[in-house]
Amino acid sequence: MYGSKDRLVIFDVDGTLIDSFHAVERAFAFHGMDIGDLQRFQRRRKLLKYLGGLREFPKNLHRQFSKEHRKQLIHTLTEIYRNEASFFPGMVPVLQALIDTPDIRVGLVSRNITIDPDETVRVVLKRHNIDYHRLDFLHCIPLGEEKTPTFRALRRQFGINPSRSFACGDEYRDYAAAIEAGMHPLVVAYGFEDFERLVDGFDIPDDVIAKTPAELSQRLCHTLDLESLTAPALPAQDDDSVFGDYSSRDPS
Repeated sequence: MYGSKDRLVIFDVDGTLIDSFHAVERAFAFHGMDIGDLQRFQRRRKLLKYLGGLREFPKNLHRQFSKEHRKQLIHTLTEIYRNEASFFPGMVPVLQALIDTPDIRVGLVSRNITIDPDETVRVVLKRHNIDYHRLDFLHCIPLGEEKTPTFRALRRQFGINPSRSFACGDEYRDYAAAIEAGMHPLVVAYGFEDFERLVDGFDIPDDVIAKTPAELSQRLCHTLDLESLTAPALPAQDDDSVFGDYSSRDPS
């Protein structure tokens, strides 16, 4: 029935492997906007994610209304993301271990909104010493396009049994896409949606939700019979040491 006995792992890049929130936060701050803290960001409805809550909405709306302002924001986000966005702690060795395992097909999907998102993801991978040529796929999905067809097409491309396929993501839509494509969902609550919103708002079983990168690592290693990998804690750093000082740069 299936042409392969390989297993398949699909990662949603932004919010699952890479800490996208702080790159977005930094870009917004550079342009005089505020998206609030991570907890409030995670709990906002999709349409309001990047407009902020009640306290941030008026200023953000004014600055995003102009086409030129939006263009400048995307340019800044692209620079910050490519040069300084980081993997969550422990996710690099997890991805590398999957790449190194012969009977596991592993790749990335993304809805990254930077300029030339494929190149953006490749740059971040290269900075973390990951050879993206060894991935089985890297696919950037346009905004507004559902992930289910992509998940299904990738699974069928490699002839893999749905029961041997796993999709890791940080939003309800990732969970729904995995289910609809016949795959096993692994959801994280440290990305763009928090644990309470995933469970109470979308009725996702808490059994499939990892609250930390370390927990996702442990689940993947146990599920795929890999040697356990421990996610180390990040060293204490201030914001400027992680994302650089963009406060004095010209957004144009």
